Amino acid sequence: MKEFIKRLKDRVLKREKINYEEAINLSRISIEDKDTLERLCEAANEIREKFCGNNFDLCTITNAKSGKCSEDCKYCAQSAHFTTGAEVYPLISKEKALEEAKKVEVEGAHRYSLVTSGRGLKGDSIECDKLEEIYRYLKDNIELSLCASHGISDEKALKSLFDSGVKTYHHNLESSREFYKNICSTHTYEERVETIKLAQKVGLQVCSGGIWGLGETEEDRIKMAFELQELGVFSVPINILMPIPGTPLENNKALDPKEILKMIAIYRFILPEAYLRYAGGRIKLGDLQEKGIKSGINSALTGNFLTTTGTTIESDKAMVRRNGYEIK
Repeated sequence: MKEFIKRLKDRVLKREKINYEEAINLSRISIEDKDTLERLCEAANEIREKFCGNNFDLCTITNAKSGKCSEDCKYCAQSAHFTTGAEVYPLISKEKALEEAKKVEVEGAHRYSLVTSGRGLKGDSIECDKLEEIYRYLKDNIELSLCASHGISDEKALKSLFDSGVKTYHHNLESSREFYKNICSTHTYEERVETIKLAQKVGLQVCSGGIWGLGETEEDRIKMAFELQELGVFSVPINILMPIPGTPLENNKALDPKEILKMIAIYRFILPEAYLRYAGGRIKLGDLQEKGIKSGINSALTGNFLTTTGTTIESDKAMVRRNGYEIK
């Protein structure tokens, strides 16, 4: 297996793509085989160094509208279908958005995103007009790169976001095409893919990843990685399920941290040039969180997340620098 890892690594370093079966073979590495797992992680780190260098990217989000979402995503605290005690409030003001953005800009973040609950954004809606005003206001008052996360949105809405200064649209696939029907019934996987393609069409970069620990298999995670490769997304957030009481997944079994580490490394083989981004739930890695940074991770969502507590920007910057990265 160690020779197999080396052969695949050498091919990726030559800009050759590995295929699905080869990725599946990597996933068969036992997490109890410490030496082989270490070899996989070292190879992933070499790939990261070759294609991404040592720069580390930090992004932040603000929960700009919370709760009462019409969709029934089984992992989500903000769904109106479940009783979770999540906060409920309307779209925040442009002044509040700027206040939050200024805080993280001073602390050293690179990107800033507003995230809103709900199915998605329509181009002819009042909410779209309000968001356009907020993003224009932010663009005029901060230097951070602006991102947006507003669900299944139409082309007109996405063009409006782009014209108002947003550079990146975040919209996760969440899991594989085959597994997705097990976690949501109110919209389809195809609708998510279509939103990504429309965002790219109007000129937005796309940040898209998923959640591990929903009950999916390793094969599902690998299928999602190849879907992301095909879509050409530039940033891939990796979330680990943080089971929320009151949701259908509240009793899901936690993933083994070494399984998470192995899959991060495999994602780097499949997506050599992408930002592989630590996102929600990375604390599930425990003591291996820093090891992930030496196994393919080169970016992170930092600060507090939507409905779970994250980490501080300062502690993340210290961790990143300890592991040989530079922060712009």
